[in-house]
Amino acid sequence: MSPAPQIDAVLARIDDTLPESLERLIELLRIPSISTDPSYRADCARAADWLVADLQSLGFRARAAPTPGHPMVVAHCDGPGRHILFYGHYDVQPVDPLELWHRAPFDPEVQDTPKGRVIRARGASDDKGQLMTFIEACRAWKAVHGTLPGKLTIFLEGEEESGSPSLVPFLQQHRDELACDLALICDTGLYDEHTPAITTMLRGLCKAEFTIRAANRDLHSGMYGGLARNPLHVMARLLAGLHDGQGRVQVPGFYDDVDELPETLRQQWQALAFDHAAYLRDVGLSVPAGEQDRTPLEMIWSRPTAEVNGMWGGYTGAGFKTVLPSEAHAKVSFRLVSRQDPEKIIAAFKAWAEAQMPADCQIFWHGGSDGAPASVMEISDPAFEAARQALSDEWGKPAAFIGSGGSIPVAGYFKSILGMDAMLIGFGKDDDNIHSPNEKYDVESFHKGIRSWARILARIA
Repeated sequence: MSPAPQIDAVLARIDDTLPESLERLIELLRIPSISTDPSYRADCARAADWLVADLQSLGFRARAAPTPGHPMVVAHCDGPGRHILFYGHYDVQPVDPLELWHRAPFDPEVQDTPKGRVIRARGASDDKGQLMTFIEACRAWKAVHGTLPGKLTIFLEGEEESGSPSLVPFLQQHRDELACDLALICDTGLYDEHTPAITTMLRGLCKAEFTIRAANRDLHSGMYGGLARNPLHVMARLLAGLHDGQGRVQVPGFYDDVDELPETLRQQWQALAFDHAAYLRDVGLSVPAGEQDRTPLEMIWSRPTAEVNGMWGGYTGAGFKTVLPSEAHAKVSFRLVSRQDPEKIIAAFKAWAEAQMPADCQIFWHGGSDGAPASVMEISDPAFEAARQALSDEWGKPAAFIGSGGSIPVAGYFKSILGMDAMLIGFGKDDDNIHSPNEKYDVESFHKGIRSWARILARIA
């Protein structure tokens, strides 16, 4: 795990060729690879072909593999050491509303701002700038050493921003080709402005949409009010009962497969000095509302949730229509952690909800189960500590193992389909405006991201 010789020469090469690296990123950013809009299908293919050509120029055996949707870019190189897979995605979000952009979204530019130089364009941070940090690290390594840094597979998706419909079938079909010892995913960010991080926990997700039905039609509230069952009342009581006064979910068995946070991680998270008051204040709130015996970071990163995402029914237009509605509707989602099984959680929720239905009320469930479990990485693998040290060396601050309140399904698929853990390392910042107008990526993030991957590869590949 010791760094390869001449890493200083690789870092110097990265510094000297940063202008050329930026020009290559700008060229890729000019391609409007919006995956969700069929009118950009040719542009997505063009972005894939651009990456294939660039990887081939570095000595990778690269191809654009067709799918029912957009191509997957797959590239390989031989070498000693562990077999490492790098994942990123070349597709981008739509640009609407276009009128809020200060510059055409696919006319990239390096700009000076009060907080430093940035690359302004759609995809600059999510995820073209991030994936190019890895490719540029490989380029500098090849220039210095004459070979690529180890046995590598690069896997770049073209449908991440449109739900990844081709991803699971592709992984299953190409399992033997893509299975490696460890995956690297560059689609995350720094912990704060200057603190690098490795995400080792991702929450899973499952959802339920349902209707509570009572009478066979809407009823006049004067003729039936007080006598007939109102499904909105039933829905309100049901959803209010999801949590107790301490914020704990009341579905039986909900916490059965939830593991306690290891003490070493708990102490490291505490050392991050997360300012939950400022975090809430930014969105106009002040008091943590979750489990009262947990720290705010635990609530976000390592504890499960049950959230009401929407509830409706009856008349909601202007003025009044004094009816007892025949139906009430709701959407509920659960963020999952540890070993929680999405199907088990949904089944438990359905049983709990149905058991509370009073006479004359029925529940009707809509849609199937499309949940994903949580991803928890095995950080006892020495590569995790080696990468953490490499990041710390580059950024001049101790890198942190952190969790994520969100879900990145590809990490779970790598585990369940390909049998490998993933290190999620990215250099984005909270103000990058990903998925929003005026997206940007700091030049510092791009530059130090390239240097970071070179250091990491020197230690683990």
